[in-house]
Amino acid sequence: MKLSNFGFDLPNELLAEYPSENRDESRLMVLNRKEQTIEHKQFKDLINYFDADDVMILNNTKVFPARLYGNKEKTGARIEVFLLRELNEEQRLWDVLVDPARKIRIGNKLYFGEDETLVAEVIDNTTSRGRTLRFLFDGSYQEFRKKLRELGQTPLPKYIKREVEPQDEERYQTIFAKNEGAVAAPTAGLHFSRHLLKRLEIKGVNFAEVTLHVGLGTFNPVEVEDLSKHKMDSEEIFIGPEAVNAINTGIQTKKRVCAVGTTAMRTIESSVSSSGRLNEMEGWTNKFIFPPYDFSIANCMVTNFHTPKSTLLMMVSAFAGHDFIMKAYEEAVKEKYKFYSYGDAMLIL
Repeated sequence: MKLSNFGFDLPNELLAEYPSENRDESRLMVLNRKEQTIEHKQFKDLINYFDADDVMILNNTKVFPARLYGNKEKTGARIEVFLLRELNEEQRLWDVLVDPARKIRIGNKLYFGEDETLVAEVIDNTTSRGRTLRFLFDGSYQEFRKKLRELGQTPLPKYIKREVEPQDEERYQTIFAKNEGAVAAPTAGLHFSRHLLKRLEIKGVNFAEVTLHVGLGTFNPVEVEDLSKHKMDSEEIFIGPEAVNAINTGIQTKKRVCAVGTTAMRTIESSVSSSGRLNEMEGWTNKFIFPPYDFSIANCMVTNFHTPKSTLLMMVSAFAGHDFIMKAYEEAVKEKYKFYSYGDAMLIL
């Protein structure tokens, strides 16, 4: 499989600028791999495909307000700083992206907030766009994090050109988000409403929660034709004993084990025993899944519609079959399904 196998024409108007009015009323395309059928449903119809003791694997990461706007010392130029990951809690060191990158050099200071109580100094140029910042702040670590939250904005993806609105704070977060650490939402989970989760629970579906703190590596473009040469950025994952028990029981009893989202799928595929069972794990993964690939844990998945040539499209192609996915995507474009973070969903059985 080459990069060029994953190109398709995606009209701009199909990129979702806003979420659906109600979480569980986005559209749902249902693919049946065995029958090779495609159905068009609403997301809340998902419940009809699951029975008692089936397992749904949810990524409970929580998005933090990672986008800050500051001003450069002397010139006052407005600089966007996107927090990627904390490197050192004590020294307040962070990996960040800055925009415009060309204006920022080592030694530059950036000032944040109207009162400019938060200052950062650039101490390293790690990549062409990335920097390491040291935040200078008088106060405890808790006060520092509180300040970051106050000044930060919901990190909507760049394709959304509008300003962040109050509803985004809630809607760009799953309702089961618990562990803060992601700079992008695990978007397949955005379609679940409290009502739908309750109905699934009453039906006897089991939920297993894992954590993958989504970084921007998930969305980094693939720039090599030979996919085996592409390197994914590492992302932090946690798989605890409760999730392991629920998922392995589902596998043993031949139930539906459904990964909700590519991030949940990548998490579970990063910790598989030689006998094809899930292991506990706390660490980092840079797993890149593309066809051909044998999946060990999940036998179905929920996912959004992804952009051309993305690593996410490559993963779902590995799961559903390349030709079947490309056919489904052709139909999605024709039927005007919405793509990307706030877009519609797909259930692959």
